[in-house]
Amino acid sequence: MKKLFWIGIVLLVLGVASLLFPIPHTEREGVKAGGISLGVETRHEEKLPPFVGVLMIAAGACMMIVSRSRSAH
Repeated sequence: MKKLFWIGIVLLVLGVASLLFPIPHTEREGVKAGGISLGVETRHEEKLPPFVGVLMIAAGACMMIVSRSRSAH
C-alpha cells in the first residue's frame, strides 16, 4: 500500500504545481529553400485549466487516505 500512498503524493504535488506554474510551449514555423531557411519561433506559457489541478489534488488526497485506511486493517 505504500506504492498507492506515494502515487497520491506525486499527484498532489503535480496538482499544486499545475495551479502555480505555467507550461512553456514553443512553436516553429518556417520555409526552407535549398540551403536557406527562414523561420519564426514563438514561445507561449499556458496554465492548465484550474479544474485539472483540483482533480489531481483530490485524486492524490483520496489515494493517500485509502492507502492509510487499508494499512490500518
